[in-house]
Amino acid sequence: MIKKIISFYLFFLIYIFKINSQTISLNNNELIDYLRFEQISGNEKIDYSFNQRPIDITTLLSKNDILKSFYPLLTEPSNKVQLRLLPPTLIFDFNSLYPYNRNNGSMIPNRGYQHLLSFGLFLKYGPLTININPEHLYSQNKEYEGFWEGHYDIIWAKRYQLWNTADIPERFGKKKYGGGLLGQSSIKLEYKNINLSFSNENLWWGPSIRNGIMMSNNARGFKHISLNSINPIRTKIGNFEFQLATGRLENSGFLPPMPERTYAGQQIYVPKINQLGNANDWRYFQGLNVNYSPSFIQGFSIGISRWVQMYSALVEGKYYWMEGKTNYFPIFNNIFRKNDLSSDIEEQTDQAASIYFRWVWEDSNAEIYTEFAYNDAKQNLRDLLVDTDHSRAVTVGLQKFFKKNNILFSWEWTQMEQTAGRLVRTAGSWYRHYYVYHGFTNYGEIMGSSIGPGSNSHFFSISKIEGLNNIALSFEIVDQDNDFYYLAFEDSQDYRRMWKDYNLHLKYQKQIKNFLTTINLVFIRSLNYQWQLDDKSTKYYTPGRDLTNFHLGLKIQYQIPIN
Repeated sequence: MIKKIISFYLFFLIYIFKINSQTISLNNNELIDYLRFEQISGNEKIDYSFNQRPIDITTLLSKNDILKSFYPLLTEPSNKVQLRLLPPTLIFDFNSLYPYNRNNGSMIPNRGYQHLLSFGLFLKYGPLTININPEHLYSQNKEYEGFWEGHYDIIWAKRYQLWNTADIPERFGKKKYGGGLLGQSSIKLEYKNINLSFSNENLWWGPSIRNGIMMSNNARGFKHISLNSINPIRTKIGNFEFQLATGRLENSGFLPPMPERTYAGQQIYVPKINQLGNANDWRYFQGLNVNYSPSFIQGFSIGISRWVQMYSALVEGKYYWMEGKTNYFPIFNNIFRKNDLSSDIEEQTDQAASIYFRWVWEDSNAEIYTEFAYNDAKQNLRDLLVDTDHSRAVTVGLQKFFKKNNILFSWEWTQMEQTAGRLVRTAGSWYRHYYVYHGFTNYGEIMGSSIGPGSNSHFFSISKIEGLNNIALSFEIVDQDNDFYYLAFEDSQDYRRMWKDYNLHLKYQKQIKNFLTTINLVFIRSLNYQWQLDDKSTKYYTPGRDLTNFHLGLKIQYQIPIN
């Protein structure tokens, strides 16, 4: 299987040309945010769409002193072999009562203390680039109050509809967790403006800043082969960027809480196995992202993305009903389902697709963006036109920079819960699947939106920005898994239990000599935590189980001085 896939990618790299390619990984998101701000503010001419990350900074390194300081060149520019140091990065994370975990790559949902250390070296020789960027993770992984044991058995059974169709453990075992990881490492070959990479990097597709519906760095990076544009491909009609990725997604190996519980005489936990009875089968992932920035609309970009995943046994044609048929490039298959799904490969395939746009108004120092995505495929074109909202998720956002005061206002709204159409035709929650039982996860974390299945988010932020230095005050409202809430409590008509988080963020980022230090303080007030009520109250509209969690994030990046 691997030979066939590699051969397909190498087909596009018959002739090799020299390009000096250097990217910013999603571990260094502060630098990506800085470049995005530079684009909005008009301080620097940057033609990247920021709809495909990580981004290449080759053309920017020569003229941006800040980037030069983070990626110092150890060799002479004329040398055939070029070496750059990657900024050593140390991330601390602390949660007082329960996990608060957003877009932090290899770090896990953790109560207590955890850290992630990354460092590395960039090497280039001709068309070959090697990015050695390993990580070390340590998490206390302390016990915390998860899904309430006191919920009725039927409520537990309904909660297991999620846990049986997605690999999202509440806790990663009962011990300390961590070890050495590949991190954001990669090996790349270059053909003109195209990369063929063998990588473990995180990918982000789409314009969003907080919640990447299709792909984000909410989970650990995954092993993949990628064919992608290095810089925007410039044509007379505009710029194009693309990425085709094929990879391997892994299971966490951890069970949901209390798998021994029963309902109606049956165990509520269902083992995650493929049709051959293999509980350890890995998942085959393939995704495509393409975006276009027309030359006749300044600052505008539009794109599409699609991914599919399935167990490797399905790809290799091992199921008895497949007659040995292989399917190594499912991303190019029909995007609509066939009428008869009784024994079709498509039924065993988890997939999603989106369309998005981003528009930067340079004169107004502002941007707007949105992403509209579908979980699984439509039956046909008529189904798409008639039941447009079925299985959709959406993100809308804007940023406005007030140059006079150096103030940046940001807003992003994301809705992942099902629409009202679920009353007639359920769509199922995002990132879960009834045949790909691990859902869209890698090592137990969702690879898309950080708020998770069935959830919604409203995020507001005001920042004072001067270069890399900024201070920000943000407020976020999160509806926690409304899909489950409606499923569990609509029969009882209990409108009191909706779990809602009110999060107050304070961010301080300061460059002091050779250190870029970022401090994030988050106060999380959870109303009806885990859909619980105060069992001591005698009033019907009783206060819920309300908790306050404190989150501290500290990130230190060191700029190695090179004379």
